[in-house]
Amino acid sequence: MDKKIVSFPPVLPDEPRVLILGSMPSVKSLEEQQYYGNPRNHFWPILFALFQENKIDNYDDRIDFVKKHGIALWDAIAACYREGSLDSSIKDAEANDIAGLLERYPTIRFIGCNGTKAFDTFKKHFDFTQFPDVHVKKLPSTSPIPGRFTKTFDEKVESWSIILKFIPSQTSGGQRK
Repeated sequence: MDKKIVSFPPVLPDEPRVLILGSMPSVKSLEEQQYYGNPRNHFWPILFALFQENKIDNYDDRIDFVKKHGIALWDAIAACYREGSLDSSIKDAEANDIAGLLERYPTIRFIGCNGTKAFDTFKKHFDFTQFPDVHVKKLPSTSPIPGRFTKTFDEKVESWSIILKFIPSQTSGGQRK
């Protein structure tokens, strides 16, 4: 069997409003030890577009950027076996304790699942009725690997713009949609 891989600890601002859940970091992200570390991934460009920010290259500055906007980052999967980076290759997934995170951070009002695998894993391991004030939505994957339902960059930005509804306007810097 392949080597077990483990996701990163969550990125948490003091009072997160939005939690973005990926599935499991890609091989490149694991090598770089960075959320969305593959330069071809659309995650960071989508966020920069939403908040009308210039591109930020430094990873620590990117983390400060999401924290400033009240966005937490984590993965639905804590550990799994996977050869390569495809979500379809994930085996024996162990879920992160999302419920525990929501209990510790009651300011979170929206969970955006980055793609189908993150959403399906979340649904499988999480009781939606436990936190009725938290909205959950499957967002189009930011992966650079084309999938069955691949959207254009602009379509992804439009879909991801829902997170702006949950972020206080004084932190967003961008316009409300």
